Amino acid sequence: MPQNPSAPLPQETGRSVFALSAEVREALEERRPLVALESTIIAHGLPRPRNLQVARELEGLVRRAGAVPATVAVLDGTAHVGLDRAQLERVAEDPRVRKLGHRDLAPALALGASGATTVSATAFLAARAGLRVFATGGLGGVHREWIRSQDESADLRLLAGTGITVVCAGVKSILDVPATLQRLETLGVGVLGYGTEHFPGFYLSSSGEPVDWTVRSPQEVADVMRAREELGGPSTALIVANPVPEAEQLDPVVHDRVLAGALEAAREQGITGQAVTPFLLEYLMRETRGASLEANLAAVRGNVRLAARIAVATAAR
Repeated sequence: MPQNPSAPLPQETGRSVFALSAEVREALEERRPLVALESTIIAHGLPRPRNLQVARELEGLVRRAGAVPATVAVLDGTAHVGLDRAQLERVAEDPRVRKLGHRDLAPALALGASGATTVSATAFLAARAGLRVFATGGLGGVHREWIRSQDESADLRLLAGTGITVVCAGVKSILDVPATLQRLETLGVGVLGYGTEHFPGFYLSSSGEPVDWTVRSPQEVADVMRAREELGGPSTALIVANPVPEAEQLDPVVHDRVLAGALEAAREQGITGQAVTPFLLEYLMRETRGASLEANLAAVRGNVRLAARIAVATAAR
């Protein structure tokens, strides 16, 4: 795929490698509000059959707010923006569905693979399709002990070159939040705190780190998006950091205690590289008896609702 998100959608001779659902295509043509949704949480983030229930719930939240949901996935070598009922069920139920980041898209398309898209792949494909708003849970970022491991999520570099608004609950709290915010600043990725002066902590309402800019309504976000377009310049993402409500966050004391144990267990077991994040997340879910998962879902629901309201405000102007 060409790296320019504004370039024509890619095609191969005799076979399209990029498909918009009829509903998404119609919404784009009519300039109706759309919200992109990732599929990794469906295929790899939740147990069956709850994953399909949540997938349908999230699409329903978008619709009830007056926007069109566009869940993104790759099926049999075709990148889909918008899934029908059968496709959504396949992503949720087929254990062969892979996990695809942005770097995996070209091999998956060329080799006819199927996969659920992560933040980086979803943001890229959604922007290529012309969508302006994307809702997810938490972003990847700079890992703890970066000086030793040089481990940094591909999300950051991709967002530095993709002009889409991402509504999230900050970055995963297992990461180095201050270093991630510094990296986002270096890459020129804008960050807005939604109704907060502190960057959210994914499972927690606050990471304790301040944000430079606070917005308090979907219309203010839409105004920022419009100002960015009028200014022109580099095409980078805009992050809208939306905290999980305090009543639904993971108990901060429990979070800190369990995370410390998870980090120590990872060191003792020699867990490194790409295996670190799933190990830590699984440890937190197990040791909190599912409370971390519920906080994650509460954050995702809030982000999806807000993203839909932003999309509606953006389409209304």
